Amino acid sequence: MEKTNFVEVNLKDWMEAVVFDADGRIKALHYGEDLITSDGKASVAALILNDVSEDDYDWIAIGSGSTAASTGDVGLDAEHVRAAATGTQQQTVVPDDTAQFVYIFASGKPSGLYGDSTGTKAIVESGLFNAAAGPTMLCRQTFGALNIDWNGGDSLQITWKIQVGST
Repeated sequence: MEKTNFVEVNLKDWMEAVVFDADGRIKALHYGEDLITSDGKASVAALILNDVSEDDYDWIAIGSGSTAASTGDVGLDAEHVRAAATGTQQQTVVPDDTAQFVYIFASGKPSGLYGDSTGTKAIVESGLFNAAAGPTMLCRQTFGALNIDWNGGDSLQITWKIQVGST
């Protein structure tokens, strides 16, 4: 048998959460990286295969659960709502090596966000999923409370980036 040299392929994630006031000014910002779940890694491997059915990742969720993120996580601690993100390919190192997902949560958007989306609520976690409910969470971040005044016109933009790279 001939020896083969393998190239290790890595997934790297990072998430940015930006709170905007009603006038579009930045009120708060969070940036975090590097927590791909074990189920997420298995799911990405399945996406490569023709013989295994797997849904695409298009859903961003936010919540109020404060348990630290772990590779064994299968969902958010206290999910409030999920929304279908806008996905694009971006360049981090080489063309199209990064998948980017963006959604802006605002009062009543998406429907079901805190029912009537009134008052100030603290968001402390986000995750990227492959379905509108359940299935597989690719990555999760927890962070210091981002207090959002939905009634006052605040919005929360969540951006997830997943880079496929080699070492």
